[in-house]
Amino acid sequence: MRILLIHGMGHTSLSLLSLEWRLRQVGWATEQFAYAAFLESYSQIVERLRQRLQEIASQGSYSIVAHSLGGLLTRSALDKVKFPLPEHVIMLGTPNRLPRLAALGWQLSPFQWFADRWGFHLASPKFFARLPPLQSAYTIIAGTEGPIGFWSPFGFELNDGIVALSETIILDSDRPLKLPVNHTFMMNVLTVQETIIQVLRHGKK
Repeated sequence: MRILLIHGMGHTSLSLLSLEWRLRQVGWATEQFAYAAFLESYSQIVERLRQRLQEIASQGSYSIVAHSLGGLLTRSALDKVKFPLPEHVIMLGTPNRLPRLAALGWQLSPFQWFADRWGFHLASPKFFARLPPLQSAYTIIAGTEGPIGFWSPFGFELNDGIVALSETIILDSDRPLKLPVNHTFMMNVLTVQETIIQVLRHGKK
């Protein structure tokens, strides 16, 4: 099986090298899909990803591991495709529902400058309402090491420092795998990597 790795916004493929090395140790073929949010629009990246997925699907079975925004790109790219779907999609800290930090941050000029059109999407309820569900099997991994308390923007809800637990789910029936990690580099944590391997081996929604 081939595994496609997709990084999050603000990252590059370098952020997934540790995970990629671990997956190759297990014996899986891997490759990465790279993008630069400040150079391409969301729709342009989705179209490139869809074309790459079609090429991978023509070669046999495959799965996807996507961090953060990579999960949203995956959902969009797999919408109504005619090629075979992945055996499994694993989303790491993906904000599948409107993230409150993006909505707060969009009111600040530094975030608008950094995220440009992407920040607008991430702060838009309409954008999330239009996101298609996943038709393939999927697993959500959510971090729980973010700050909680009266002073936290998340209140007392579990979060990874960027995305709240409730914001990672697609359907109300989803049950994310909760791990004590933070958002930004969760893919490099050994327990996350081992969980990914177990899910890819045995499957879990």
